[in-house]
Amino acid sequence: MLRGGTSVLGIVNFITFLISIPILGGGIWLASRANSTDCIRFLQWPIIVVGLVLMVISLMGFAGACYRQTWLLRLYLFAMFFVVLALLFFIVFAFAVTDRGDGQVVMNRRFLEYQLSDYSGWLRERVSDPEYWATISACLRDGHACSGMRRFARDPNTGMLVPETPDLFYARNLSPIQSGCCKPPSSCGFTYNNETFWTPNPGVPVISDPDCTRWSNNQQTLCFQCDSCKAGVLAGIKKSWRKVAILNIVVLIILVIVYVAGCAAFRNAKRIENDEPIGMARMTKSQPSRFQF
Repeated sequence: MLRGGTSVLGIVNFITFLISIPILGGGIWLASRANSTDCIRFLQWPIIVVGLVLMVISLMGFAGACYRQTWLLRLYLFAMFFVVLALLFFIVFAFAVTDRGDGQVVMNRRFLEYQLSDYSGWLRERVSDPEYWATISACLRDGHACSGMRRFARDPNTGMLVPETPDLFYARNLSPIQSGCCKPPSSCGFTYNNETFWTPNPGVPVISDPDCTRWSNNQQTLCFQCDSCKAGVLAGIKKSWRKVAILNIVVLIILVIVYVAGCAAFRNAKRIENDEPIGMARMTKSQPSRFQF
């Protein structure tokens, strides 16, 4: 029959095994977004690896607690220590690389505008690399990131479906990628024809924003080469990473509790192995006494 910290460790490790499932699910969720939305495919692998490793070592700790295998518990504690460090590193890294960058409010627009200059650090350098951005932009184009932009409204005079009016479009809550990649920046002052077709306004002075010249009404080009598109991708990544990082903070707290319980169970298993009474530590003398009774 299990006793003391060993039984507690067995129960807690079973709970940890269940907790590893949402970690793995978070990695799979990031993978699904990488294939269809964010198009940055390397971010999900650390989470998936941590989830799988946690699942394996929780089973290892459960087996060590049930069968009182000291070597298995020692291996479990060694592996758990590095999992805790890896999860802590990912949490710090996730918040460090997403600490800057938010959408900008534009007058008479419900959606936000995104600028690459608002972001800094490793992620910005990553998307600014031409070779890497070519892969991301191809993913956005092949994934039809702007296909959901088109909406129609019924004309009250003719009863026919026509593209929605500019006022209706400006009142929409666009995603960061839709705002940055599927339309020109609002500062360009282009005239709205439909969601993905805009024409320069001769009455508006030309500004220095290079994204205004990068915009194309070609549906395969649009603003996929714009800095605003890169900023939109980073804004989407920030939201995804923050959600997963918050979940990992809760998991990290539980893992620390499990690790402390594992250390207590390991000491308990050593006492049983040495035939010591439960709850009583064995005392030894550094030098034997000369008197024998």
